[in-house]
Amino acid sequence: MSEKLKATKAAAVIGSATFLSRILGFIRDMVIANFFGAGTSADAFFVAFRIPNLLRRLSAEGSLTISFVPVFTEYLTKRSKKDAFELVNISLTLLSTILLAVSLLGILLAPFIVKIIAPGFISDPNKFRLTILLTRIMFPYIFFISLVALCMGILNSLRHFAAPALAPVLLNLSMIFTVIILFPHLEEPVLALAAGVIIGGILQLFFQIPFLTKKGICLKPNFAFSHPAIKKIGILMIPTIFGSAVYQLNVFITTLLASLLDEGSISYLYYSNRIIEFPLGIFATAIGTAVLPSMSRAAANHDLLNLKEVFSFSFRLIFFIIIPATVGLIILRTPIVSVLFMHGEFDYQAVRQTSRALLHYSLGLWAIGGIRVILPVFYSLKDTKTPVKVAAISLIFNLIFSLILMGPMKHSGLALATSLSSALNFIILLIILRSKIGSIKIKQFLNSILKVAFASLVMGIVVYQISTLGFWDNPAKRAINLLTLGAGISTGAGIFVIISYWLKNSDLCFLIEMIKKKVKG
Repeated sequence: MSEKLKATKAAAVIGSATFLSRILGFIRDMVIANFFGAGTSADAFFVAFRIPNLLRRLSAEGSLTISFVPVFTEYLTKRSKKDAFELVNISLTLLSTILLAVSLLGILLAPFIVKIIAPGFISDPNKFRLTILLTRIMFPYIFFISLVALCMGILNSLRHFAAPALAPVLLNLSMIFTVIILFPHLEEPVLALAAGVIIGGILQLFFQIPFLTKKGICLKPNFAFSHPAIKKIGILMIPTIFGSAVYQLNVFITTLLASLLDEGSISYLYYSNRIIEFPLGIFATAIGTAVLPSMSRAAANHDLLNLKEVFSFSFRLIFFIIIPATVGLIILRTPIVSVLFMHGEFDYQAVRQTSRALLHYSLGLWAIGGIRVILPVFYSLKDTKTPVKVAAISLIFNLIFSLILMGPMKHSGLALATSLSSALNFIILLIILRSKIGSIKIKQFLNSILKVAFASLVMGIVVYQISTLGFWDNPAKRAINLLTLGAGISTGAGIFVIISYWLKNSDLCFLIEMIKKKVKG
């Protein structure tokens, strides 16, 4: 089976699991919006939850996993499974030791951390106190979820993608049920969310263990931290830590500046960003995660031609999906926010403000999606320095754009700053990549883009007409609005596919052939 086909099937598995997770994630956010709205409790929770998530991406997803997968894949390709599985136990032992220390420090230093992350909260003693309490409760989440991220790297390298992709489902279910069950019984109801986060982290970790065992990995402590592969991972990891830190600084800057704006600004940005992450998680992240093992194998075998082929295909595929998704989000931004969140404490004013942020986040969707497919090429080639340098440039411009735009545009200016800096990041990475690996079939890519753009334009016109039939400011019309939104999305998707097929889009034809073979097989 070609690496292109393997990557596509893996992306389909990850995308399907992520779709389920995102749907439950939206239900989770609807529950949060219904019980807590966009006020003090919600702002405090989102800031407190962002802190362990920030460290998770810094310590695991953003650095260790990226550094681990190419080295582990090299061991699987060129050495024995015994050697590769020994590396697994050493890595898990080392990471557990580090994370335990980090968790304890985080609990102790919670007041100081909150002051840095959300200085605007200091003027409100109740919000500041609540954010510290939530931070202390949820900080150990970093321990569990970082180990889950490493397990994801291990299983993905072994061509198992379902279990890691399904893990977030457990977190969402945990948060939903703890809120529903504990909300009436707690003096501070938002603590139910914090409990759900910790329980969800534990469930996600234990969910991975049977699949690791099935792959032949016998989990046991191994303190041989002087193993040469650990040193190699560490060398690759140092620049990726800085790269992840740069990315998280972008998040930090946005949160810090939003905390200085009107009440609810952090929540508006959070809810809109959650919607943006839906297509990114299902498609961009799924494709990026799926191609990293394939690219790492090609790089380990010094097969540059195959690596370029996998990248070129995944690059076209992501834009085939992201462009119509962008058009759809821009046109349906208010209907989507209204249907998902307008109930309970979340009123139409919150819908309008969240929709504004969603519009400006959507403008950078193409760039963020493209970046998530470009980065695996650099990581597979064990070049972790270039993305860091480019991300640092992007960070500086994000700060500049944010300071310029937050005055006249408030929280939506911060969303637009993220989109503009992401576009700059994408363009620079693409230029460097082309000089690094040679031709990446730009003409073929542009030909595909023109077809996708035309199909998306026609789709957008039809979807807009359907959207005018809804009553998006009236929560009493929820059923009609849900049907209208569903009709808009399904009709738009159908029109896009039909026009793309009529234009003979090569990526759509490949997907159709793959589905036909799957059905026949």
